[in-house]
Amino acid sequence: MLKINKIHQGDCLELINRIDENSIDLIFLDPPYNLQLNKELTRPNHSVVTGVSQDWDKFDNYASYDEFTLSYLKNCKRILKNDGGLWIIGSYHNIFRIGKILQDLNFWILNDVIWVKSNPLPNFRATRLTNAHETLIWCSKSPKSKYQFNYHTLKTSNEDKQERSVWNFPICSGKERLKNVDNETAHPTQKPLALMNKILLQSTIKGDLVLEPFAGTASFCAAAKHLGRKYIGFEKDKAYQSLANKRLNSIKTLDEKLLEINERDKPQKKVPFGTLINTGYLKPGSKLYNINKDYKATILPDGSITYNNDRGSIHKIAAKVNNTSSFNGWDYWHYEDKKKNLVSIDEIRKKIRS
Repeated sequence: MLKINKIHQGDCLELINRIDENSIDLIFLDPPYNLQLNKELTRPNHSVVTGVSQDWDKFDNYASYDEFTLSYLKNCKRILKNDGGLWIIGSYHNIFRIGKILQDLNFWILNDVIWVKSNPLPNFRATRLTNAHETLIWCSKSPKSKYQFNYHTLKTSNEDKQERSVWNFPICSGKERLKNVDNETAHPTQKPLALMNKILLQSTIKGDLVLEPFAGTASFCAAAKHLGRKYIGFEKDKAYQSLANKRLNSIKTLDEKLLEINERDKPQKKVPFGTLINTGYLKPGSKLYNINKDYKATILPDGSITYNNDRGSIHKIAAKVNNTSSFNGWDYWHYEDKKKNLVSIDEIRKKIRS
């Protein structure tokens, strides 16, 4: 296993082979976009626009790009934990090809997210629409993965409204934009920290191990360190790697108390309903009620409950009485305490967990 909290210099296709299977909580991929630029781009005043012209963004054809994509995504699948997640960002040049390969590998796409750039680069040739967004794909390792999603944390930060799949952030600029030794833009596609923070706060908890295989100047790893996540980065270019590690050395991790996500988003220990009986909190033969006492079920010794000759789990019987295919029995059923007050059975579950 490679050393953590470091940007390693080398080819990602080689370095990723040195990562243990099922060891990474979250992967963020910012691969070459394969922009297919065929001539110099200039502004109306004839000054040259600094674009992506480096060799690392050039491929012979679509087939070679697809082969490259398939290779690193196969390894991402291998090293991700079963409940791990993956984010990948791209433009119209490559994101649709990547999405197809992700699905071929049985990754489960959860959302596509549109990053709207509040300060996009104009279309200087006036031949197309100004390209004012990039697309991110968020997926889990498989359809059965219990991926981390900090729903309540995001909702709180969004004024108690559900977070949507359209995010507005400016492109990286000003003091955040790193410079090289010649005081020039160090990397043409440096991503803003605000975008990286958003992904980490949505999909990880403190202490998780994240991987950034195409690190560049390591914006994702920088955000990870700041938020108390462990990280590993790969970068082929020695100049970028040096700049990234220098950047990371200057970043301080937030105080431990500031790193807690919403309590409701924290991974919880599984507590079967039968545990409430085995520990003596509830007894076989006692009753469960909905909040209005419209329905009354009886607890059986094996942890199932019965209502009107129907027998099953707390979820199955809750779904039956509500005439739905599924229902959360922890929220639905209540018991009577000694004072005849109705108390949610979820309160008992919380006590056992703590």
